[in-house]
Order: sequence, then C-alpha cells, then structure tokens
Amino acid sequence: MADQINTLEELGAVAGVETAAEELAPREPVRDELGRSYATGKRKDAIARVWIKPGSGKVEVNGKELNKYFARPVLQMILRQPFTVAGVEDQFDVYATVKGGGLSGQAGAVKHGISKALQLYDPSLRGALKAAGFLTRDSRVVERKKFGRRKARRSFQFSKR
Repeated sequence: MADQINTLEELGAVAGVETAAEELAPREPVRDELGRSYATGKRKDAIARVWIKPGSGKVEVNGKELNKYFARPVLQMILRQPFTVAGVEDQFDVYATVKGGGLSGQAGAVKHGISKALQLYDPSLRGALKAAGFLTRDSRVVERKKFGRRKARRSFQFSKR
C-alpha cells in the first residue's frame, strides 16, 4: 500500500490526464484543396449542402442566383443573417444545393449550412454565430397525422343530428 494516491494531482499523473489548457487548444480551420469549407444544414424536411470560399458575396442556390431562387425578401434576409452577425458581409461566395421541404425550410437549411461552414472556415467566428443560435439545428418538424382525426390535432366536425 506504499503507492496510495492521496491528491487529485497524483491521480491525474497516474491516469495521464491532460491539463485544461491543453484540452482547449484553438480550433483549426477546415478547408479543402480549393480553399473552400463545406457543411450540411438542415431545417424541417430540407437538407442543404453548402460550400463557401472567399469572394465578392455571390450566392448561388441550385444553380440559380439568390434573388431568383428565393424571391421573397424575407428568405433572402434569412440567408444573409450569418454574414451580418459574423461581420463578414460580401467577403464569401456561397454555392449551395438544397432539396426537400418548402422554400422556408430550404432557406433555414441553407442558413444553418452557411453558419456551420463559416465557423469551419474561420473558427474565430464561432462565438458570434453560437451566441446568435445559428449553429444549433432547429429540431422542430411537422407533427404526424393521427387516425380518427382530420389532421394532427384537428378533429372532424361534430354533428349533433
């Protein structure tokens, strides 16, 4: 019993645990050979694959310009939110392919993908994006229809006679 452990430091030395400073090493940027960062964004039933690279701020979704694919200004604003929060407007070109869901879900999926790709390209932007809640996948989906009902919760019209 001569090698008994009395303190946490001794336990850490025996277990080979790294210190907190070594664990919190700065994140490395993740880029491919073309200098792009890739991320997948999801919202409702929509799934978006997003690539970002330094550029003039051009956004292309499914081969179309942003204002052609997302005609509503609200949807365009949703896509630009990650850049304004991170403070990098018109510094990145975005190429995205999105499928599934409707336009609103697709816009949310591309926004989620852009946010994840931005923090992979430049890890220093992670704090601002996380504080705004853009890195969290919105898990709300449509509730399923139940049998004996008209919709998920709506019943058929009751008739007394």
